[in-house]
Amino acid sequence: MCAHELLVFALSSGNILSILSFILILIGVILNALAQLLLKLGANKLGPEPFNGRSIFDSALAVLSQWPYWLGFSFYGISLIVWIIALTRVPVTIAYPMLSIGYVLNALVARYWLGESLALSGWAGITFICIGVTLIARSHT
Repeated sequence: MCAHELLVFALSSGNILSILSFILILIGVILNALAQLLLKLGANKLGPEPFNGRSIFDSALAVLSQWPYWLGFSFYGISLIVWIIALTRVPVTIAYPMLSIGYVLNALVARYWLGESLALSGWAGITFICIGVTLIARSHT
């Protein structure tokens, strides 16, 4: 819903948010959200035990032995590069609020992929985020 509204807005003529800029922002947001979800997957696989009374070195080794962490770190790195490229094309007052789309993605994927619960207030929050991001994007015409 959020991404669709923004894409329609980006495609309309005269908007500061070009198609390429929108795609860069969306790729950065998606990669960042995937990175966070992969870190959570790694944390679920690892559990709290490696951090109970162990040295920092041993805990770091436990983290680095899990593939979801490596993939998550990689996605964070790539998202940072994509984000910097997006910031060269879009004002930060537009780009930064778009990061909120990541909250929506994470909540939905955590709900349906990781089995986490999402209360009615969470769904309301997602709706407000979508409305807010759309309003911010439209205010820069």
